[in-house]
Amino acid sequence: MFRALVVEKLDSGETRAAVREIAEADLPDGDVTVRVDHSTVNYKDGLCLGSGGGLVRAWPHVPGIDFAGVVEDSADPRYRPGDRVVLTGWRVGEVQWGGYAEKARVRADWLVPLPEGLTTRQAMAVGTAGLTAMLAVLALEAHGLTLGQGPVLVTGAAGGVGSVATAILAHLGHEVAAVTGRPETEAYLRSLGASRIVPRADLAETIKRPLESETWAGAVDSVGGAMLARLLGQMKYGASVASVGLAGGSGLPATVIPFILRGVNLLGIDSVMQPYARRVEAWKRIASDLPMAKLEAMIQPAGLGDLPALGEAILKGQVQGRVVVDVRA
Repeated sequence: MFRALVVEKLDSGETRAAVREIAEADLPDGDVTVRVDHSTVNYKDGLCLGSGGGLVRAWPHVPGIDFAGVVEDSADPRYRPGDRVVLTGWRVGEVQWGGYAEKARVRADWLVPLPEGLTTRQAMAVGTAGLTAMLAVLALEAHGLTLGQGPVLVTGAAGGVGSVATAILAHLGHEVAAVTGRPETEAYLRSLGASRIVPRADLAETIKRPLESETWAGAVDSVGGAMLARLLGQMKYGASVASVGLAGGSGLPATVIPFILRGVNLLGIDSVMQPYARRVEAWKRIASDLPMAKLEAMIQPAGLGDLPALGEAILKGQVQGRVVVDVRA
């Protein structure tokens, strides 16, 4: 028997999440059984923990869209007992049982070996949000972003993706302009390496002009909506925006003018279905290009029992940085 956070659906249609003991025989089918050390909290986790179960399709359910731990048993030759692994994406924690438990059983194809130099705790300080941030940086680099071209904008900078993107870009030597609607996060963002703080209100207003002054050499955007439309008109010639989220809405009230007159690129970033080789590349870059001291400054520790409240908080935009869940606590 081991502990897990289990979401159950009540007769009323509401859901309830509580820590309880389950048996290994309850785990779903899979090639590899992992002793989970750490997980984290993402927006999707908040949806699964919230009223109605959000993205969950069958109950009872164990949420947690990512985890890191040690292989306990494997029917796949790529992994052996004792190997340290990390999992993000593949709809684990949504459709499949996830990482909010002391053990998980998954398909071997969904796992990635943990790079040397990263602990399981650090891997979950990175988590899906950090992997997404690194994928965004890789995409910007592949489309021509180099040092010295000008400031790189990060929207939603105090959130999970934004925090890691800010730290990585600053560590690489870029001038980072961090957008936030919370003035109290300025010291935190500057500690991550942001050299400029941009109030959210400066970019929140939709304007009629399709082009403004060329300002940003690149951007990582987790907001979408009107803010994404606005910053497209502020990009330098040939610059790219990596789109990773829709906290401000899924609509895009923009024109094609930035694309056809300035050659601006809008790059979609998906972390859920990324191929294995790309995941390995991203995790290696995380190990080399994300300063661990700054990563540590992002961490908010938690245990399984804290997750229902944290799930509610992240849906309200009240979680700063990265929550690392010690599932054994």
